[in-house]
Amino acid sequence: MNRFPLWKYVLIGVTLVIAFLYALPNFFGEVPAVQVSPIRTTETVDTALLGQVESLLKASNIAYSGVELAGNSIKTRLASTDLQIKAKDVLQNGLGERYTVALNLVPASPAWLSAINAMPMNLGLDLRGGVHFLLEVDMKAALEKAAIRYQNEFRTELRSDKIRYRRISREGDAVTVDFSTRDQRDAAIDKLGTVYPDLAFIPGDQAEGFTLTARLKPAAEKQVQEFALQQNITTLRNRVNELGVAEPVIQQQGTSRVVVQLPGVQDTAKAKDILGRTATLEIRMVDEQADPQALAQGQAPFGTEIVPTREGTLIAVKKDVVLTGDSITNATPGFDNTSGQAAVHINLDGKGARIFKDATRENVGKRMAILLIEKGRAEAITAPVIREEIGGGRVQVTGMESAQEASDVALLLRAGALAAPMQIVEERTVGPSMGAENIAKGFDANIWGFMAVVVFITFYYRMFGLFSSIALAINGFFLVALLSMLQATLTLPGMAAIALTLGMAIDANVLINERIREELRNGATPQAAINAGYERAWGTILDANITTLIAGFSLFWLGSGPVRGFAVVLCLGILTSMFSAVTVSRAMANLTYGRQARLAKLSI
Repeated sequence: MNRFPLWKYVLIGVTLVIAFLYALPNFFGEVPAVQVSPIRTTETVDTALLGQVESLLKASNIAYSGVELAGNSIKTRLASTDLQIKAKDVLQNGLGERYTVALNLVPASPAWLSAINAMPMNLGLDLRGGVHFLLEVDMKAALEKAAIRYQNEFRTELRSDKIRYRRISREGDAVTVDFSTRDQRDAAIDKLGTVYPDLAFIPGDQAEGFTLTARLKPAAEKQVQEFALQQNITTLRNRVNELGVAEPVIQQQGTSRVVVQLPGVQDTAKAKDILGRTATLEIRMVDEQADPQALAQGQAPFGTEIVPTREGTLIAVKKDVVLTGDSITNATPGFDNTSGQAAVHINLDGKGARIFKDATRENVGKRMAILLIEKGRAEAITAPVIREEIGGGRVQVTGMESAQEASDVALLLRAGALAAPMQIVEERTVGPSMGAENIAKGFDANIWGFMAVVVFITFYYRMFGLFSSIALAINGFFLVALLSMLQATLTLPGMAAIALTLGMAIDANVLINERIREELRNGATPQAAINAGYERAWGTILDANITTLIAGFSLFWLGSGPVRGFAVVLCLGILTSMFSAVTVSRAMANLTYGRQARLAKLSI
């Protein structure tokens, strides 16, 4: 009656071993580390750089516990924060400006646990420490950037219909076109009004001619600002990935601000430096008349600027931008069919394809530079001679040093640049010592709460209270193991949810134990009372937990930030408690009493 088949005991044993192994890394904590990553995201780290890092540390007599390649960065483990800061200074001076050297924290769990992918759960900013930024998007600059794009497109549209104009100028977010005659202006209104329904066109009569001023309509302005905010959030996410931060928080706040939380990162200056890193593409014409000797001396012709090439030479490119990365709809790595070189295949939107087609048609025989602009520095990836008109909206960029570089450039171009500048309006650092204090307090709260429950339940239900207490402890291990396996982020509200879950989990055992007592009072035999207690209490336990689970799902669905973290831990705790309170505790009861055929009394 009260015996489990062997497979059930094996199943419980296996789950206990797995839970123990995957919960274990959380007890090793974290150690200070220094992270080295390249400034340019197209560069990769290798074993040569790893050896250089080790040589610099050994030359400075800095003891380290390990150096490892992690993604596109190198992480060096150190014994203390003093050594961490000293190592950072040594590496920054030794490696130069090509690399970012930042302070970080890494798990201290042994290699054999990492080999089975047993990692500690991620800790939030309030537990692990880190940096918090509140950034504000410059919406005025976003509108001005849109005006610059329209300024370039107006030239193409008017030329395609052979509508003559004197000049196109921009002031702020307004674009003004000057005409010699009223007929020219009226023709431009008909053409541009059809192509750009989001713009409001205001004609003007001047003594020296006729003007047409274009501005975004209010609805279009709002759309541009919303797009700028969302694109900036997407770009920031891509930049944060380079920091190796586990579970960063990047979310919108209000209509123009973005919250960025980077747990584990202690170097505010380096975090700001990497957040500001973006890459975009610009296509400009090369000034063929520029004197190479003058360029070497930093003297560029009027209307041009000097840009280095991948080969180490200098070229002069015109300041007028033919096309920007805003027109890119997709960028994928590949190879050139002719030479077999690594290349990036770019797809342009309709307007971009039309502009590129016109530019290549009008400049056959001239050089066109494709610039990659990253961290405010422009570099000519390639500057080929235009052999013929290129249409269809598909462009191939060659000049990549490797397939990996082509893949990295394609990623950067897909991510795009910041749609508008951002400024930090608030920043704060949560030190690891404060995070450790929060962890200690949360841990103490859970331990004391658990001990209070164990003392009461064991005193009140004797042996069955002991079964319930062991099941409660196992439930805690299951919950920690699940959070670690899912790589969920634990915050202070999450620790509160663990305490709440452990307090609620004992309810199921209380229902079972009281049902067994009731059956004994009604004259049932001990074996029958155990069976009835578990079988008949199951329906009530299921109903009670489902209603709490619905509340947890609602918190996760409607909440955000800490509320969602609380909801995740609560829902997982409910699922683990149903297994431990019913199946695990009954397994212990069956092992203790199930084989006694003439059981006379229960310790309950």
